[in-house]
Amino acid sequence: MKLKTVVITHKAGNRIAQLTAKRCSDILTARGADVLMGASGAHDNPYPAFIACSENPIDLAVVFGGDGTALGAARHLAPEGIPILAVNVGGNLGFLAESADDFDSDTVWDRLESDRYAIQKRMMLRARMFEGNDRNHLDPVSDTYLALNEMCLRPASADRMVTSILEMEIDGAVVDQYQGDGLIIATPTGTTCYTVAAQGPIVHPGMEAIVITPICPLSLSSRPIVIPPGCVVSIWALCDPDMTTKLWMDGVLATTLYPGQRVDIRMAECDAQFIILRDNHSYYRTLEEKLHWGGSRVRYNSHRYN
Repeated sequence: MKLKTVVITHKAGNRIAQLTAKRCSDILTARGADVLMGASGAHDNPYPAFIACSENPIDLAVVFGGDGTALGAARHLAPEGIPILAVNVGGNLGFLAESADDFDSDTVWDRLESDRYAIQKRMMLRARMFEGNDRNHLDPVSDTYLALNEMCLRPASADRMVTSILEMEIDGAVVDQYQGDGLIIATPTGTTCYTVAAQGPIVHPGMEAIVITPICPLSLSSRPIVIPPGCVVSIWALCDPDMTTKLWMDGVLATTLYPGQRVDIRMAECDAQFIILRDNHSYYRTLEEKLHWGGSRVRYNSHRYN
């Protein structure tokens, strides 16, 4: 990997992440790299400016923060094919990030330049809004929204708790009308986030699939389902005169679903690319460490992870 142009972002408002990013910027600058550095958060999005102002192709993005910071990087950098090295500094679970304890800034750049790393590609979702049920009307009425974890449709109101009635089609066939707190349409990566909290299945991120999970449905027959990645999920909001139904991408507000509109969700054309540095990387070990997989079983040091 060449390290001529590198983007470094840090979790906004986190002093440790900012200092770590500054140290890495100094090291890379001393090695001759052109470094673009900035904060990333709910109100800070440096990626469009970085992509627009960079004279050369961006070789790498280094992200210091938690999963939210990594998700924001993926949404903006995946379409550009830019690999991401996410380091958990100031985050909570850190599912998508390398451990800060394993990140040695003095040697990691040598490893990257000598190609001693792996890249894990992860499927993403794309959502666009359309008017009505006319399948011949192919012009979207919204921007394209990307998500690495999930797209979520649920009501949001400042005045009261609101339930929703959402009608869902898969490839043009009506599947169900869900009454409850909303719907989660997730990638395999996202199944260990909001989906698992809503009692949905855990799907290995090496697979390509779309996982649909209702949130607190008022029906015993409304169950999570897993469908092939080539399917198109179309959703309408019914009985929503106050226009409270919102589309969320990775927990970030995307847009409002207005009456008469539908949102089409499908597999995105781009994948997020995460750099893996650990030689003993194991998805199941991550489940054990982050989600306490295995419950109360007897703990012991196993050579299988060595």
